[in-house]
Amino acid sequence: MSELREKHPEVGTCVELFAGGGGLAMGVHNAGFRPLLVNEYAKRAIETLQTNEMPGGGKWPLKPGDVRLLRNDFKELAGQVDVLAGGPPCQPFSLGGVAKGTEDERNMFPQMFRAIQEMRPKAVICENVRGLLRKSFNPYFQYILNEMRLPFVEREEGATWEEHNEVLEKLLANDSAPDSERYIVKHHPVNAADFGVPQIRQRVVIVAFRADLGLNEVNWDKFAPKDTHSDEALIHSMREGGEYWARHQEVSEEAKARAIANLPKLNYNNPKTKEKLALQPWRTLRDAIHGVDEFEGHSLPPVSEEAVNSKAQVGVISDHFGWPGARVYTGHTPNLLDRPAKTVKAGVHGVPGGESVMMMDDPTFDGSGYRYMTVRETARVMTFPDEWTLAGPRGEKMRQLGNAVPVKLGKVFADAVAAALNSVGALEKP
Repeated sequence: MSELREKHPEVGTCVELFAGGGGLAMGVHNAGFRPLLVNEYAKRAIETLQTNEMPGGGKWPLKPGDVRLLRNDFKELAGQVDVLAGGPPCQPFSLGGVAKGTEDERNMFPQMFRAIQEMRPKAVICENVRGLLRKSFNPYFQYILNEMRLPFVEREEGATWEEHNEVLEKLLANDSAPDSERYIVKHHPVNAADFGVPQIRQRVVIVAFRADLGLNEVNWDKFAPKDTHSDEALIHSMREGGEYWARHQEVSEEAKARAIANLPKLNYNNPKTKEKLALQPWRTLRDAIHGVDEFEGHSLPPVSEEAVNSKAQVGVISDHFGWPGARVYTGHTPNLLDRPAKTVKAGVHGVPGGESVMMMDDPTFDGSGYRYMTVRETARVMTFPDEWTLAGPRGEKMRQLGNAVPVKLGKVFADAVAAALNSVGALEKP
C-alpha cells in the first residue's frame, strides 16, 4: 500500500525548494529522483520533513531556513541536478490570499530563477495556483515564462521586472541565445482530479528543459501528462454502470438516491463525452476514505459523534481524530462524499482548513448531518501515504496539506519529465 515502504529505481537527482509538508518532494522522489537538497522555511513543515523518512528509507537532505540565504549551496550543485522542483508560495497570486502578486514579499519566483541560474538543472517542475493565469497577472506570468526561458541573462541593477522583460522579449524574438543558455518552457493548466486525485484542485504546472539537451515543445508534448480520469466516467459509473456503488455497498439506498439526484445527465451522442467515458472515473471523497488505488483495501475507521465531540483519535492510523463545531453557512458549502473533495486550502475565513466540512450519509449525525474531515482524511485526498505524519496542532497540519502538491500529481509530472529526458539520453550516467 505505502509509497514510503516502496523502493523506487533511481533515475536521476533532484532539488526541492519550498518543500512544505513534502507532497511534491515525495512525488518527484517516487518517480526515481534522489534529492540532493530539500529546502523549507516554515517551522512546522520543517518538523514534518525531519520526522518522516524518504520513500524507501533515509533522511531528507534538509536545508531549513530562508531560501534567500542559500548561496553557496546552489552553486556547489551546479551540473549535478537533473530536476529542480518547487512550488513558490502561492498566496501572492491566490484568490484565497491578498493577491498582491509581484508586490507581495512572499513572491519567491525570483529565488526559483536564481536556483536555475546557479544549478543549471536539466529540467524544472514548478507548480502554482491557477490564479497566476488571471488576466490581472498575465503580464507577470509571461515574465515568469520568459525568465525561465533565458535565466542566465542578468537583470540590470535597479531595473524593474517590466524593463527586464523587454530585454528578454527582444532576445527571444532575435533567437540569439545559444542552446546552452536557454530553456524550452511549457505551462499546463491542470485539475488534479483528472489524474486520479480525489479532489478538485485547479493548478498550473510549468515544465522547462535545457535547450541543449535536444528537447523541444513538440518532443515534450509526446510525454506531457494526459488526463486519465473524468467526471463523465464517474457519473456513468454512478448512474448507469453501477461499478461505483458495487465498490460502496455500505451506502444506504436513501444516500445513494440523493447522490444520483444531484448528478447532471450525460449526452452520450457527444463525441467529447464518448472520449471522456473511455477514461477512468474521478475518485471521490468516499473512495479516499474507504480505500481505493494507493489505499486499496485500507478503509479508515468510521468517526463517531462521541469521537467528534471529544476530539478522540479513531483507530491506529495517525491524525484520524474527530473535531467538533462543523457547520455550513452562506458561501460555505460542504464536501459531498460521492464527489471529489473540494480544494484543500491552507486557510479560509481565518481558520486553517475551515472549509473541510463534509455532509454525512446520516442527516441526523451530531444533530446537523455534518462533521469536519479528519486530518488523515484530508491527507488522503492529497494522496499522502498513511504513514506520513504531520507536525504541529491541527490547524498547522491542515495548513501544510493545503499548501502542498498532491503526491500523485507530482509523480505524474515527474514520471513524464523522466521519460522525456530519457528519450534524449539525458539521464544516462557516464
